[in-house]
Amino acid sequence: MHVTFRPIGGPEELPLFLRFSYDLDGEVADDLTTGRRRESWLWIATRGDEVLARAGWWARGGAAGPYLMDFLDFAPGESGTAETLVTKALEAIVPAGEKPPEFVRYVAPDWGQDPAGVPSIVRVLENLGAHLLVERLRLEWRPGTAIQPSGGIEFRPFASTEEAVALMTRAVAGTLDAHNRADLDRMTPREVAAEHFHGELERWPSPQSWWRVAMLPGGEPIGFVFPARNDYGPIIAYLAVLPEHRGHGYIDAILAEGTRVLAEQDAPRIRASTDVGNGPMAAAFARAGYVNYQKELNMTW
Repeated sequence: MHVTFRPIGGPEELPLFLRFSYDLDGEVADDLTTGRRRESWLWIATRGDEVLARAGWWARGGAAGPYLMDFLDFAPGESGTAETLVTKALEAIVPAGEKPPEFVRYVAPDWGQDPAGVPSIVRVLENLGAHLLVERLRLEWRPGTAIQPSGGIEFRPFASTEEAVALMTRAVAGTLDAHNRADLDRMTPREVAAEHFHGELERWPSPQSWWRVAMLPGGEPIGFVFPARNDYGPIIAYLAVLPEHRGHGYIDAILAEGTRVLAEQDAPRIRASTDVGNGPMAAAFARAGYVNYQKELNMTW
């Protein structure tokens, strides 16, 4: 029987898209309502009444095009169908000559041990020219977990947008973050910082008064943290120690301050993520009581 590749026709067809099961299924309906998703970004491959594969994209509200791809699932033996689905969807969604959005998948810590599961999804995207950029830890702090004292480190709000971008520019030097390192292949440190700030951090709905600059008692900045609330809940959006102050354990006080700010807002939980390869940052989250509950794969073209 003929296989049809198409986006869903409207909210009434959302149950077709949800025939498969994944962590983000419960968010799709609200995302459609708020504009973070569109019917034209939710694609399915069908044979009669059977859904063989699905692929979906997401964006921040009001964006002209999708920011990332975060759904790809297919029935056993339908990897070729999934490849065709993604190819046709990208042709419709992404302007000719533009790089496809990054793919993000939340996975179990032992995701590589089931070849028929997530590794098969990775292979489909690799066949289409994508590659694994980084594997990340997804972390969560829960109420009742102790928050460490500041250890003499002082905190204040950022004086201005310019100060925020300037400190972020300094923090890019020597970064262990895979996304920043990839960005530095095509942009200057200032451009990387400005894109991160204006493209993501300042768009969160939470108040910028939550953001903190960390200082030594004399007032010298040593780092910063961006506690925030995204569209789904409280997060540590970004934190860093400036290069000349790394190796002194200041990261613990900076993370604790960001956690404290969100905890004071009665956060039901606080989430964060960091690259598996960023050992110092992962260790700091562990010391602060953040639990690694999941991993995240980022693939790019």
